[in-house]
Amino acid sequence: MIIEPKQASVAIVGAGDYIGGAIAKRFARAGYLVQAGRRNGDKLQPLVDEIEAEGGRIAARGLDARIPEDVTAFLAEAEAAAPLELVVFNIGANVNFPILETTDRVFRKVWEMACFSGFVTGREAARIMLLRQRGKIFFTGATAGLRGGKGFAAFASAKFGLRAVAQSMARELWPQKIHVAHLIIDAGVDTAFVRDLIAKREGPDALETLDPDRLMPPEAIADAYWDLFNQPRTAWTFEQEIRPYGETW
Repeated sequence: MIIEPKQASVAIVGAGDYIGGAIAKRFARAGYLVQAGRRNGDKLQPLVDEIEAEGGRIAARGLDARIPEDVTAFLAEAEAAAPLELVVFNIGANVNFPILETTDRVFRKVWEMACFSGFVTGREAARIMLLRQRGKIFFTGATAGLRGGKGFAAFASAKFGLRAVAQSMARELWPQKIHVAHLIIDAGVDTAFVRDLIAKREGPDALETLDPDRLMPPEAIADAYWDLFNQPRTAWTFEQEIRPYGETW
């Protein structure tokens, strides 16, 4: 059910099929105009159809967050449609390669997608929000942002960097009433990609006996973003780790 429409927008950079899409649906149901961007813009149509079928509002477009001018245009369009209350950076770029198979191109591309793009998104969001000293900027992090794992040199270094960007921005922007936060997704998310990995590592029968609480539903992650969004400024969270109750850490 959609509540009364709000004269404000929420922009999602990296509105993929799972976490990004779930965040979009959660805020659309709350009445916000959702501005969704992802590299392959044609893949956004199912999300648009679902949100509009429920009575929500969404504008979708292709977006390459590695190109600063593209990010600037995307956020400017969002702000022009309705004042930006929240910008979510949700690009993953999770890859696993042994160090000798991690090419210069792979390392650079992962850094551009998961770190540089986050910096650009945060900077351009802040440029808009500082004018009225109001707004929120949330970054999706990962376990790799806390510790590097075998085969994750490229991904971990990018996520470490993204965490540093978020931390630096928070210290600078909180006193100016801009809530910057970093959410660490410390578990597998229930996606087709993760289920394929489980089947390859543990055998196809593993999916039949998979504990339903082992993977995090994207909808539960979206609820965490919603709760964070609604925090009063007298008790803001910078960093939040979320995981299923059975996850070892």
